[in-house]
Amino acid sequence: MKQVVLAVMILLGVGKVFAQQQSFLDNQKMFPKVGVAYRDKEEQLKKEFEKKGLEYPAKYIFLRSFKLDSELEIWVKNKATDTFRLFKSYRVCTLSGKMGPKRKEGDQQVPEGFYYINDFNPNSNYHLSLGINYPNFSDKILSDQKKPGNEIYIHGSCLTIGCIPLTDEFIEEVYILAVNAKNAGQDFIPVHVFPVKFGRTRSYEYLQGVKLNPDDKTSTKFWADLKTAYDYFEQHHRLPVVLVDNKGQYIM
Repeated sequence: MKQVVLAVMILLGVGKVFAQQQSFLDNQKMFPKVGVAYRDKEEQLKKEFEKKGLEYPAKYIFLRSFKLDSELEIWVKNKATDTFRLFKSYRVCTLSGKMGPKRKEGDQQVPEGFYYINDFNPNSNYHLSLGINYPNFSDKILSDQKKPGNEIYIHGSCLTIGCIPLTDEFIEEVYILAVNAKNAGQDFIPVHVFPVKFGRTRSYEYLQGVKLNPDDKTSTKFWADLKTAYDYFEQHHRLPVVLVDNKGQYIM
């Protein structure tokens, strides 16, 4: 009997060591959809990185999404001191809501602001999905205090009520890049969501022409703050330091 107990203890010990040694990447590949995505997409991603003179896999990534322009950009680098380089721009395949931040549950708005990926869902009903940390500190101050909404994802299936949807093919690539970065130690993968691509003249002019409610005193200032961060990254290809004051406003 003692020998059986000892054998079980040894097996449990081996299992514990295995669990400790298993990487985030290895764990994710155990899920069928992620495993298939790596099998189907990784070689293609490697070739695209090589063609653009980039090192694969990227240890740091940064995502920018533009609502009106229906784009999601992936920027990459491999050292903390490097500047980001654009890897690829993906088409966001549908959009709900209108220009302006998300402020309450059920408003169908896609959030606008500065976020990071806080969830990897390999079993998503929308193929694969990456959650963003809405509501962030700013949203918690400025949004409905009881029901600000939650569960905002970048996902597949090309359906949305306030999320950022890509095709299944595209979300597989984005998911792989995010898993690789997380596996390399990037715990906070930044995601900036803008109403428009401020550097695109027609898009910015459209935003300036958006008719706001007479009692809306905050949207113009809010968008100006977002543009400051956008302009900084465009100039330096480095992330700006963004803080939130006690009124929920972003400070660069």
